[in-house]
Amino acid sequence: MALDVTLNSLGIAKPPAQTRVVVAMSGGVDSSVVAAMLKEEGYDVVGVTLQLYDHGAALAKKGACCAGRDIHDARRVAEAMGFPHYVLDYENTFREAVIEEFADAYLAGATPVPCIRCNERVKFKDLLATAKDLEADCMATGHYIQRKTGATGPELHSAADPNRDQSYFLFSTTAEQLAFLRFPLGHLHSKAETRALAQKYGLPVADKPDSQDICFVPNGNYASVIEKLRPGAADPGEIVDMAGNVLGRHRGVIHYTIGQRKGLGIGGLEEPLYVVRLDPLARRVVVGPKESLSTRIVPVREINWLGDAPLSARPEWHVMAKVRSTRAPREAVIRPVSDSAAEVELLAPEDGVSPGQACVFYEGGSSRVLGGGWIWRGTR
Repeated sequence: MALDVTLNSLGIAKPPAQTRVVVAMSGGVDSSVVAAMLKEEGYDVVGVTLQLYDHGAALAKKGACCAGRDIHDARRVAEAMGFPHYVLDYENTFREAVIEEFADAYLAGATPVPCIRCNERVKFKDLLATAKDLEADCMATGHYIQRKTGATGPELHSAADPNRDQSYFLFSTTAEQLAFLRFPLGHLHSKAETRALAQKYGLPVADKPDSQDICFVPNGNYASVIEKLRPGAADPGEIVDMAGNVLGRHRGVIHYTIGQRKGLGIGGLEEPLYVVRLDPLARRVVVGPKESLSTRIVPVREINWLGDAPLSARPEWHVMAKVRSTRAPREAVIRPVSDSAAEVELLAPEDGVSPGQACVFYEGGSSRVLGGGWIWRGTR
């Protein structure tokens, strides 16, 4: 007798009512719509929200995720739609896995991306483990990215809406995690569609603004956060040119980023100068002309590879590579050093490539994400 293996909308061979889905709820409109949509489809939905940093301080802060007000909003959505909701205290985990490294990376002259580490070390690791403890069949999030079934298993693809695509921030999602994760919004073509769904379900967060800042950095002021975490981090020092000539003084290396031009306080020169390197040990900010920012060779490590064959199976891979979240992918060649490290050659040089940023790989002519890694030093 043939078995009925009809798959539900999440690709699982069970009726929705028998399929438990843990939804990672940040309190924003995206994850709220995911939870409401799956509940309406008849799934056994369990909402989970992580409290990531001080509850009292977070209550008054707008425009972040995983703060006090957002926990309250997630709970309201769960109550309105009639499914259970849990809040997990992950303050210590978040501080150790994300905030401390963020501070150390800045002090080392890098430009970190803490949202990637949060997805990698907290949401898609600890929260995913909690979902399995709750005997869930899968975990769903409100991220704008697509999961598609390929010849060798689940594949990661960029979102249908390029303006909302979050693939740069999710490159470290492993194949094992991808088997358990679902992204129900990835196929939508605009945020307006998401908000329309929120209105349809009568959600109290339908008109809630999107979060903009890094959640633990009020008003985008990185330096103030670093100073609190690492007293003495804002010690002043010298601004020097590439030959080591002193051009002026700075107010602390943590106030500067690679590629910065404004706010250097060294006017009156014949050509504009840009920050090309940070030397935290010597407390120096190194500046140079715009062309000195151009980078063609980018060393990348901690690579998470999602291709069908191992990274080291070929001497080189021709891909599209993205070195900043705000930039379009460009043609590149990956030359593996091992299964987790490579030298990436950008066929057209890029300006302002910075250690601490991610380099994410895409298949040419396709929306498929092949993985990515961390830029750890630049060779110009």
